[in-house]
Amino acid sequence: MSSLAVRKARPAAGTTPGTAQGPPPRRRIALVPTLTLLLGAVYCLLPVAWVVIAATKSGSELFSTFTFLPGTGFADNVSDLSAYRDGVYWTWMANSALYAGLGALLSTAVSAVSGYALATYRFRGRETLFNVLLAGVLMPPVILAVPQYLLLAEADLTDSYLSVLLPQILSPYGVYLARIYAAAAVPADVVEAGRMDGAGEWRIFTRVALPMMVPGLVTVFLFQFVAVWNNFLLPYIMLSDDERFPITLGLYTLLEQGANTPALYTLVITGAFLAVLPLVALFLVVQRFWSLDLLSGAVKS
Repeated sequence: MSSLAVRKARPAAGTTPGTAQGPPPRRRIALVPTLTLLLGAVYCLLPVAWVVIAATKSGSELFSTFTFLPGTGFADNVSDLSAYRDGVYWTWMANSALYAGLGALLSTAVSAVSGYALATYRFRGRETLFNVLLAGVLMPPVILAVPQYLLLAEADLTDSYLSVLLPQILSPYGVYLARIYAAAAVPADVVEAGRMDGAGEWRIFTRVALPMMVPGLVTVFLFQFVAVWNNFLLPYIMLSDDERFPITLGLYTLLEQGANTPALYTLVITGAFLAVLPLVALFLVVQRFWSLDLLSGAVKS
């Protein structure tokens, strides 16, 4: 009897003697942060929802129906947009794809080499150079637009594809991100081991360091692609031939003409909706390249 009583009185494993066992405590949802995030999401998504719904409305429905009531004219809007000036809208889209795609690739390549060099090598003036890059991050683009135009005008490159591509190749923010990521993702011991094995510096960078930097470089590419795709000021200053316009500048000219021709408003809204789709598709495609395993690339190689 006494031993049975002792066994019954013994507390269960993982509990404190003298305390009653009960259900695990429920996690409390922070009300204020949740409401703040919901309000932020509504603030960001409400204009997108308006564009999506407005793109489905015909010219008569746009100004006569409830704002968030879908219309019936999306197919006609796309057809009219494609027929406008023999399909100049799709020329603008192709130009934006060229500027953003090629510009982001070149910028990512320059950022990768520069960031790796700043993170790996020790040379005189390295910190000064990095501080100058940080100053470039803080520099508003509007300040650089006019000097860039004057320099390219001296080289007779204005009103050309190069006048929009060349200023996008060097991205101070991309170099900054690549340098920070390379310093965290590429161990100095791995680089030194490659040197001891007789590999050259370029081989170490391409075969060892670059695979480790892929997640960070994907982020640099994505940021630069979005920045170039949405860029308006630089093409506005550099270009005069509308056959070379990107989608942002093309829609702006279309909107200016809509002030005198209200029927063009539906084309502008539909064009703005279609212009967002490549960015959404890009986010969905590249998100699988973001990885938390910084060493997976070097192990696979």
